[in-house]
Amino acid sequence: MEPLILASGSASRAKILSDFGIDFKQICLDCNEDEIQTKSPKSFAYSAARLKYDHAIRLFNDEKNPYYGHSFIIADSVIGLKIGESELLLRKPKNRLEAKEMLDAQSASELKIITAQILKSPKMELCDISAFSVEFAKFDKDHIEEYLDSNLWMGKAGGVMIEGFHHRYIIKQKGFLSTALGLSIEKFLPFFGII
Repeated sequence: MEPLILASGSASRAKILSDFGIDFKQICLDCNEDEIQTKSPKSFAYSAARLKYDHAIRLFNDEKNPYYGHSFIIADSVIGLKIGESELLLRKPKNRLEAKEMLDAQSASELKIITAQILKSPKMELCDISAFSVEFAKFDKDHIEEYLDSNLWMGKAGGVMIEGFHHRYIIKQKGFLSTALGLSIEKFLPFFGII
C-alpha cells in the first residue's frame, strides 16, 4: 500500500500518525486562510479544511505529481474561547504581543480546540469536525513570560500548547487529546484498513 500523504507541515500531526504506526509522507500546502470571512470557530475550521482539501485535490490529481492518486489527510485547528454565551475565534498569533493577549484572555477561562479534518482515498472521502473542551486555572504571569520567550506558541492556534505550557493549568477536559494536538486520528482509524 502506498503511504498516506499528510498534507500539513504540523510536527504534532506527524507525531500522531507516527505514534499510531501509520506509514505516511508529509508535505506542506500553501493556502491563504485570510480569505475566509466567518468568525465562527467551527465554521472557520471547516472552511479552512475545505480550502486545503481543494488545493490537495488539484495537486494529487495532477499526473505529473509524484504522489498522484495517493490517499491523503488534511486538517485545520482553531480555538473557540468562551466569552459569555458566545465563542471568540482565535487563530495563530502573528507576534509576541498578540500571543500574550491571547494567553491573558485564556487564563482562568474555558475554550474549545476545534479540529476539522478530511481523509480522501480513491475509495472514500471522510470529513470530521471534533472539539476538545478545556477549563483552565489562572496562569502564572512569570510562566507566561517564559512561554512567550520560548517561541513554542508560534504556529499554534491561539498560542495553545496543551502538551506543554497549558497542561499544568487544566482543571477539566473533555474529548480526545489528539483533537487538541490537531488530528483526531481515532475518528479515522477504523477506515485505514479499507483505504
